[in-house]
Amino acid sequence: SNSFCTLLVVVPMLRRSARVFCAQSFEEQYRSAASGIKGGSSSQLSSIHIGVNRSECGALLDVLRKFEDADISLEHIQSRRTPLRNKSKVTSIMLHAPYVKTHPKMVSVMAELEKMNLPILSVQGSWDIPWFPTCAADLDLLDQQTLAAGAELADDPENPHPGFHDQEYRSRRTKIVEAAHKYRHGQPLPDVDYNEAENKTWEAVWKQLTGLHNTHACKEYNRAFPRLIESANFRRDRVPQLSDLSNFLQEETGFTLRPVAGLLSTRDFLNALAFRVFYSTQYIRHHSKPFYTPEPDCVHELLGHAPLFADPAFADFSQEIGLLSLGASDADIDRLGKLYWYSVEFGLTKEGGSVRAYGAGLLSSFGELEYSLTDKPKKLPWDPWVASELEFPITTYQPTYFVAESFVDAQDKLRAFGRTFDRPFFIEHIAATNSVRTWPMHDFQ
Repeated sequence: SNSFCTLLVVVPMLRRSARVFCAQSFEEQYRSAASGIKGGSSSQLSSIHIGVNRSECGALLDVLRKFEDADISLEHIQSRRTPLRNKSKVTSIMLHAPYVKTHPKMVSVMAELEKMNLPILSVQGSWDIPWFPTCAADLDLLDQQTLAAGAELADDPENPHPGFHDQEYRSRRTKIVEAAHKYRHGQPLPDVDYNEAENKTWEAVWKQLTGLHNTHACKEYNRAFPRLIESANFRRDRVPQLSDLSNFLQEETGFTLRPVAGLLSTRDFLNALAFRVFYSTQYIRHHSKPFYTPEPDCVHELLGHAPLFADPAFADFSQEIGLLSLGASDADIDRLGKLYWYSVEFGLTKEGGSVRAYGAGLLSSFGELEYSLTDKPKKLPWDPWVASELEFPITTYQPTYFVAESFVDAQDKLRAFGRTFDRPFFIEHIAATNSVRTWPMHDFQ
């Protein structure tokens, strides 16, 4: 071949993000693109396209010396494949440097390269890449002390919590949250000995919701629900254990549940979905208002989310959102957060000649589940380009819902939308090890 061979193919291990976030309200926490990962820094990358004359022996070496003089260790060097009879006098080469283009070292080396009058010289992209997990065990690095709720139970004036002034309830939550803090990947999930008040709260919601599910929930949800009763100790009179549900879901679709201390930022929550891990709280809403909660609790997680994770198509769709979130920019995390909201939380889907609910925020809320299928809210076809730009209320019924043709169609459209993200790599999920590998996006094929 007339092209240079690939000299080095190395995708750097991205370092941990140092951005720690502490929210003052539930809404601020939910909308955050920050991360609670402990220590380290983000990873920088610039992709540089150069061209060298084939007739000049050592031309590439002269270019590489400029990077050496600037104390830049290149992480990836690859040439374009060319036909044997290619008549071009220039060979194109892609270089990856571990700095953004505004870094003093990059400014210096680009100035030196300009002096060489290369046939091609351009920066194809420059990124400051947030740290992201590459396997489920990396989720242990999350510092849950940055949460807005959890044991602290913040008294958000815009979203008051019924249990804030109940010291017994707060002490109970603190005990449950401590177990979530201590949990590490691979350990048995902690069980909770739910008391009578907690079991009665669960039963009250179960009785109210399950009748409505038959007429308002999608067929995938209604198909999975009795299987949880049969195989995961899912019952009306007692709050189910995370361990029973997680074991069942893992056998069905590979999804697992992981205890969490409270509300996470969008980035941290979505990252876990890439590994088919769903963060679930284990505490329950205050018994004084069994049909209301200003935050996610185990009723929302287990009655709303858990059953659908047993459906393969929905599990694939959910994981797709997670994979797109890995290393995504803050702007793209914001878009993905809206897509998650309008699908996994409040999505509708066509079913025969009607519309049914699949979003957990609907399936765990009697009032909004009824409301969502009336003519009062606006219903739009599932379109990630539209949904990703539409703001939403957190504490009121949704004025707009998006209706999917199917979970498979929803995932196809989501994947197409994800191809518009400005990431310098693409993600490959390795199912056998439940881990991901990154490959340079701007390599020449």
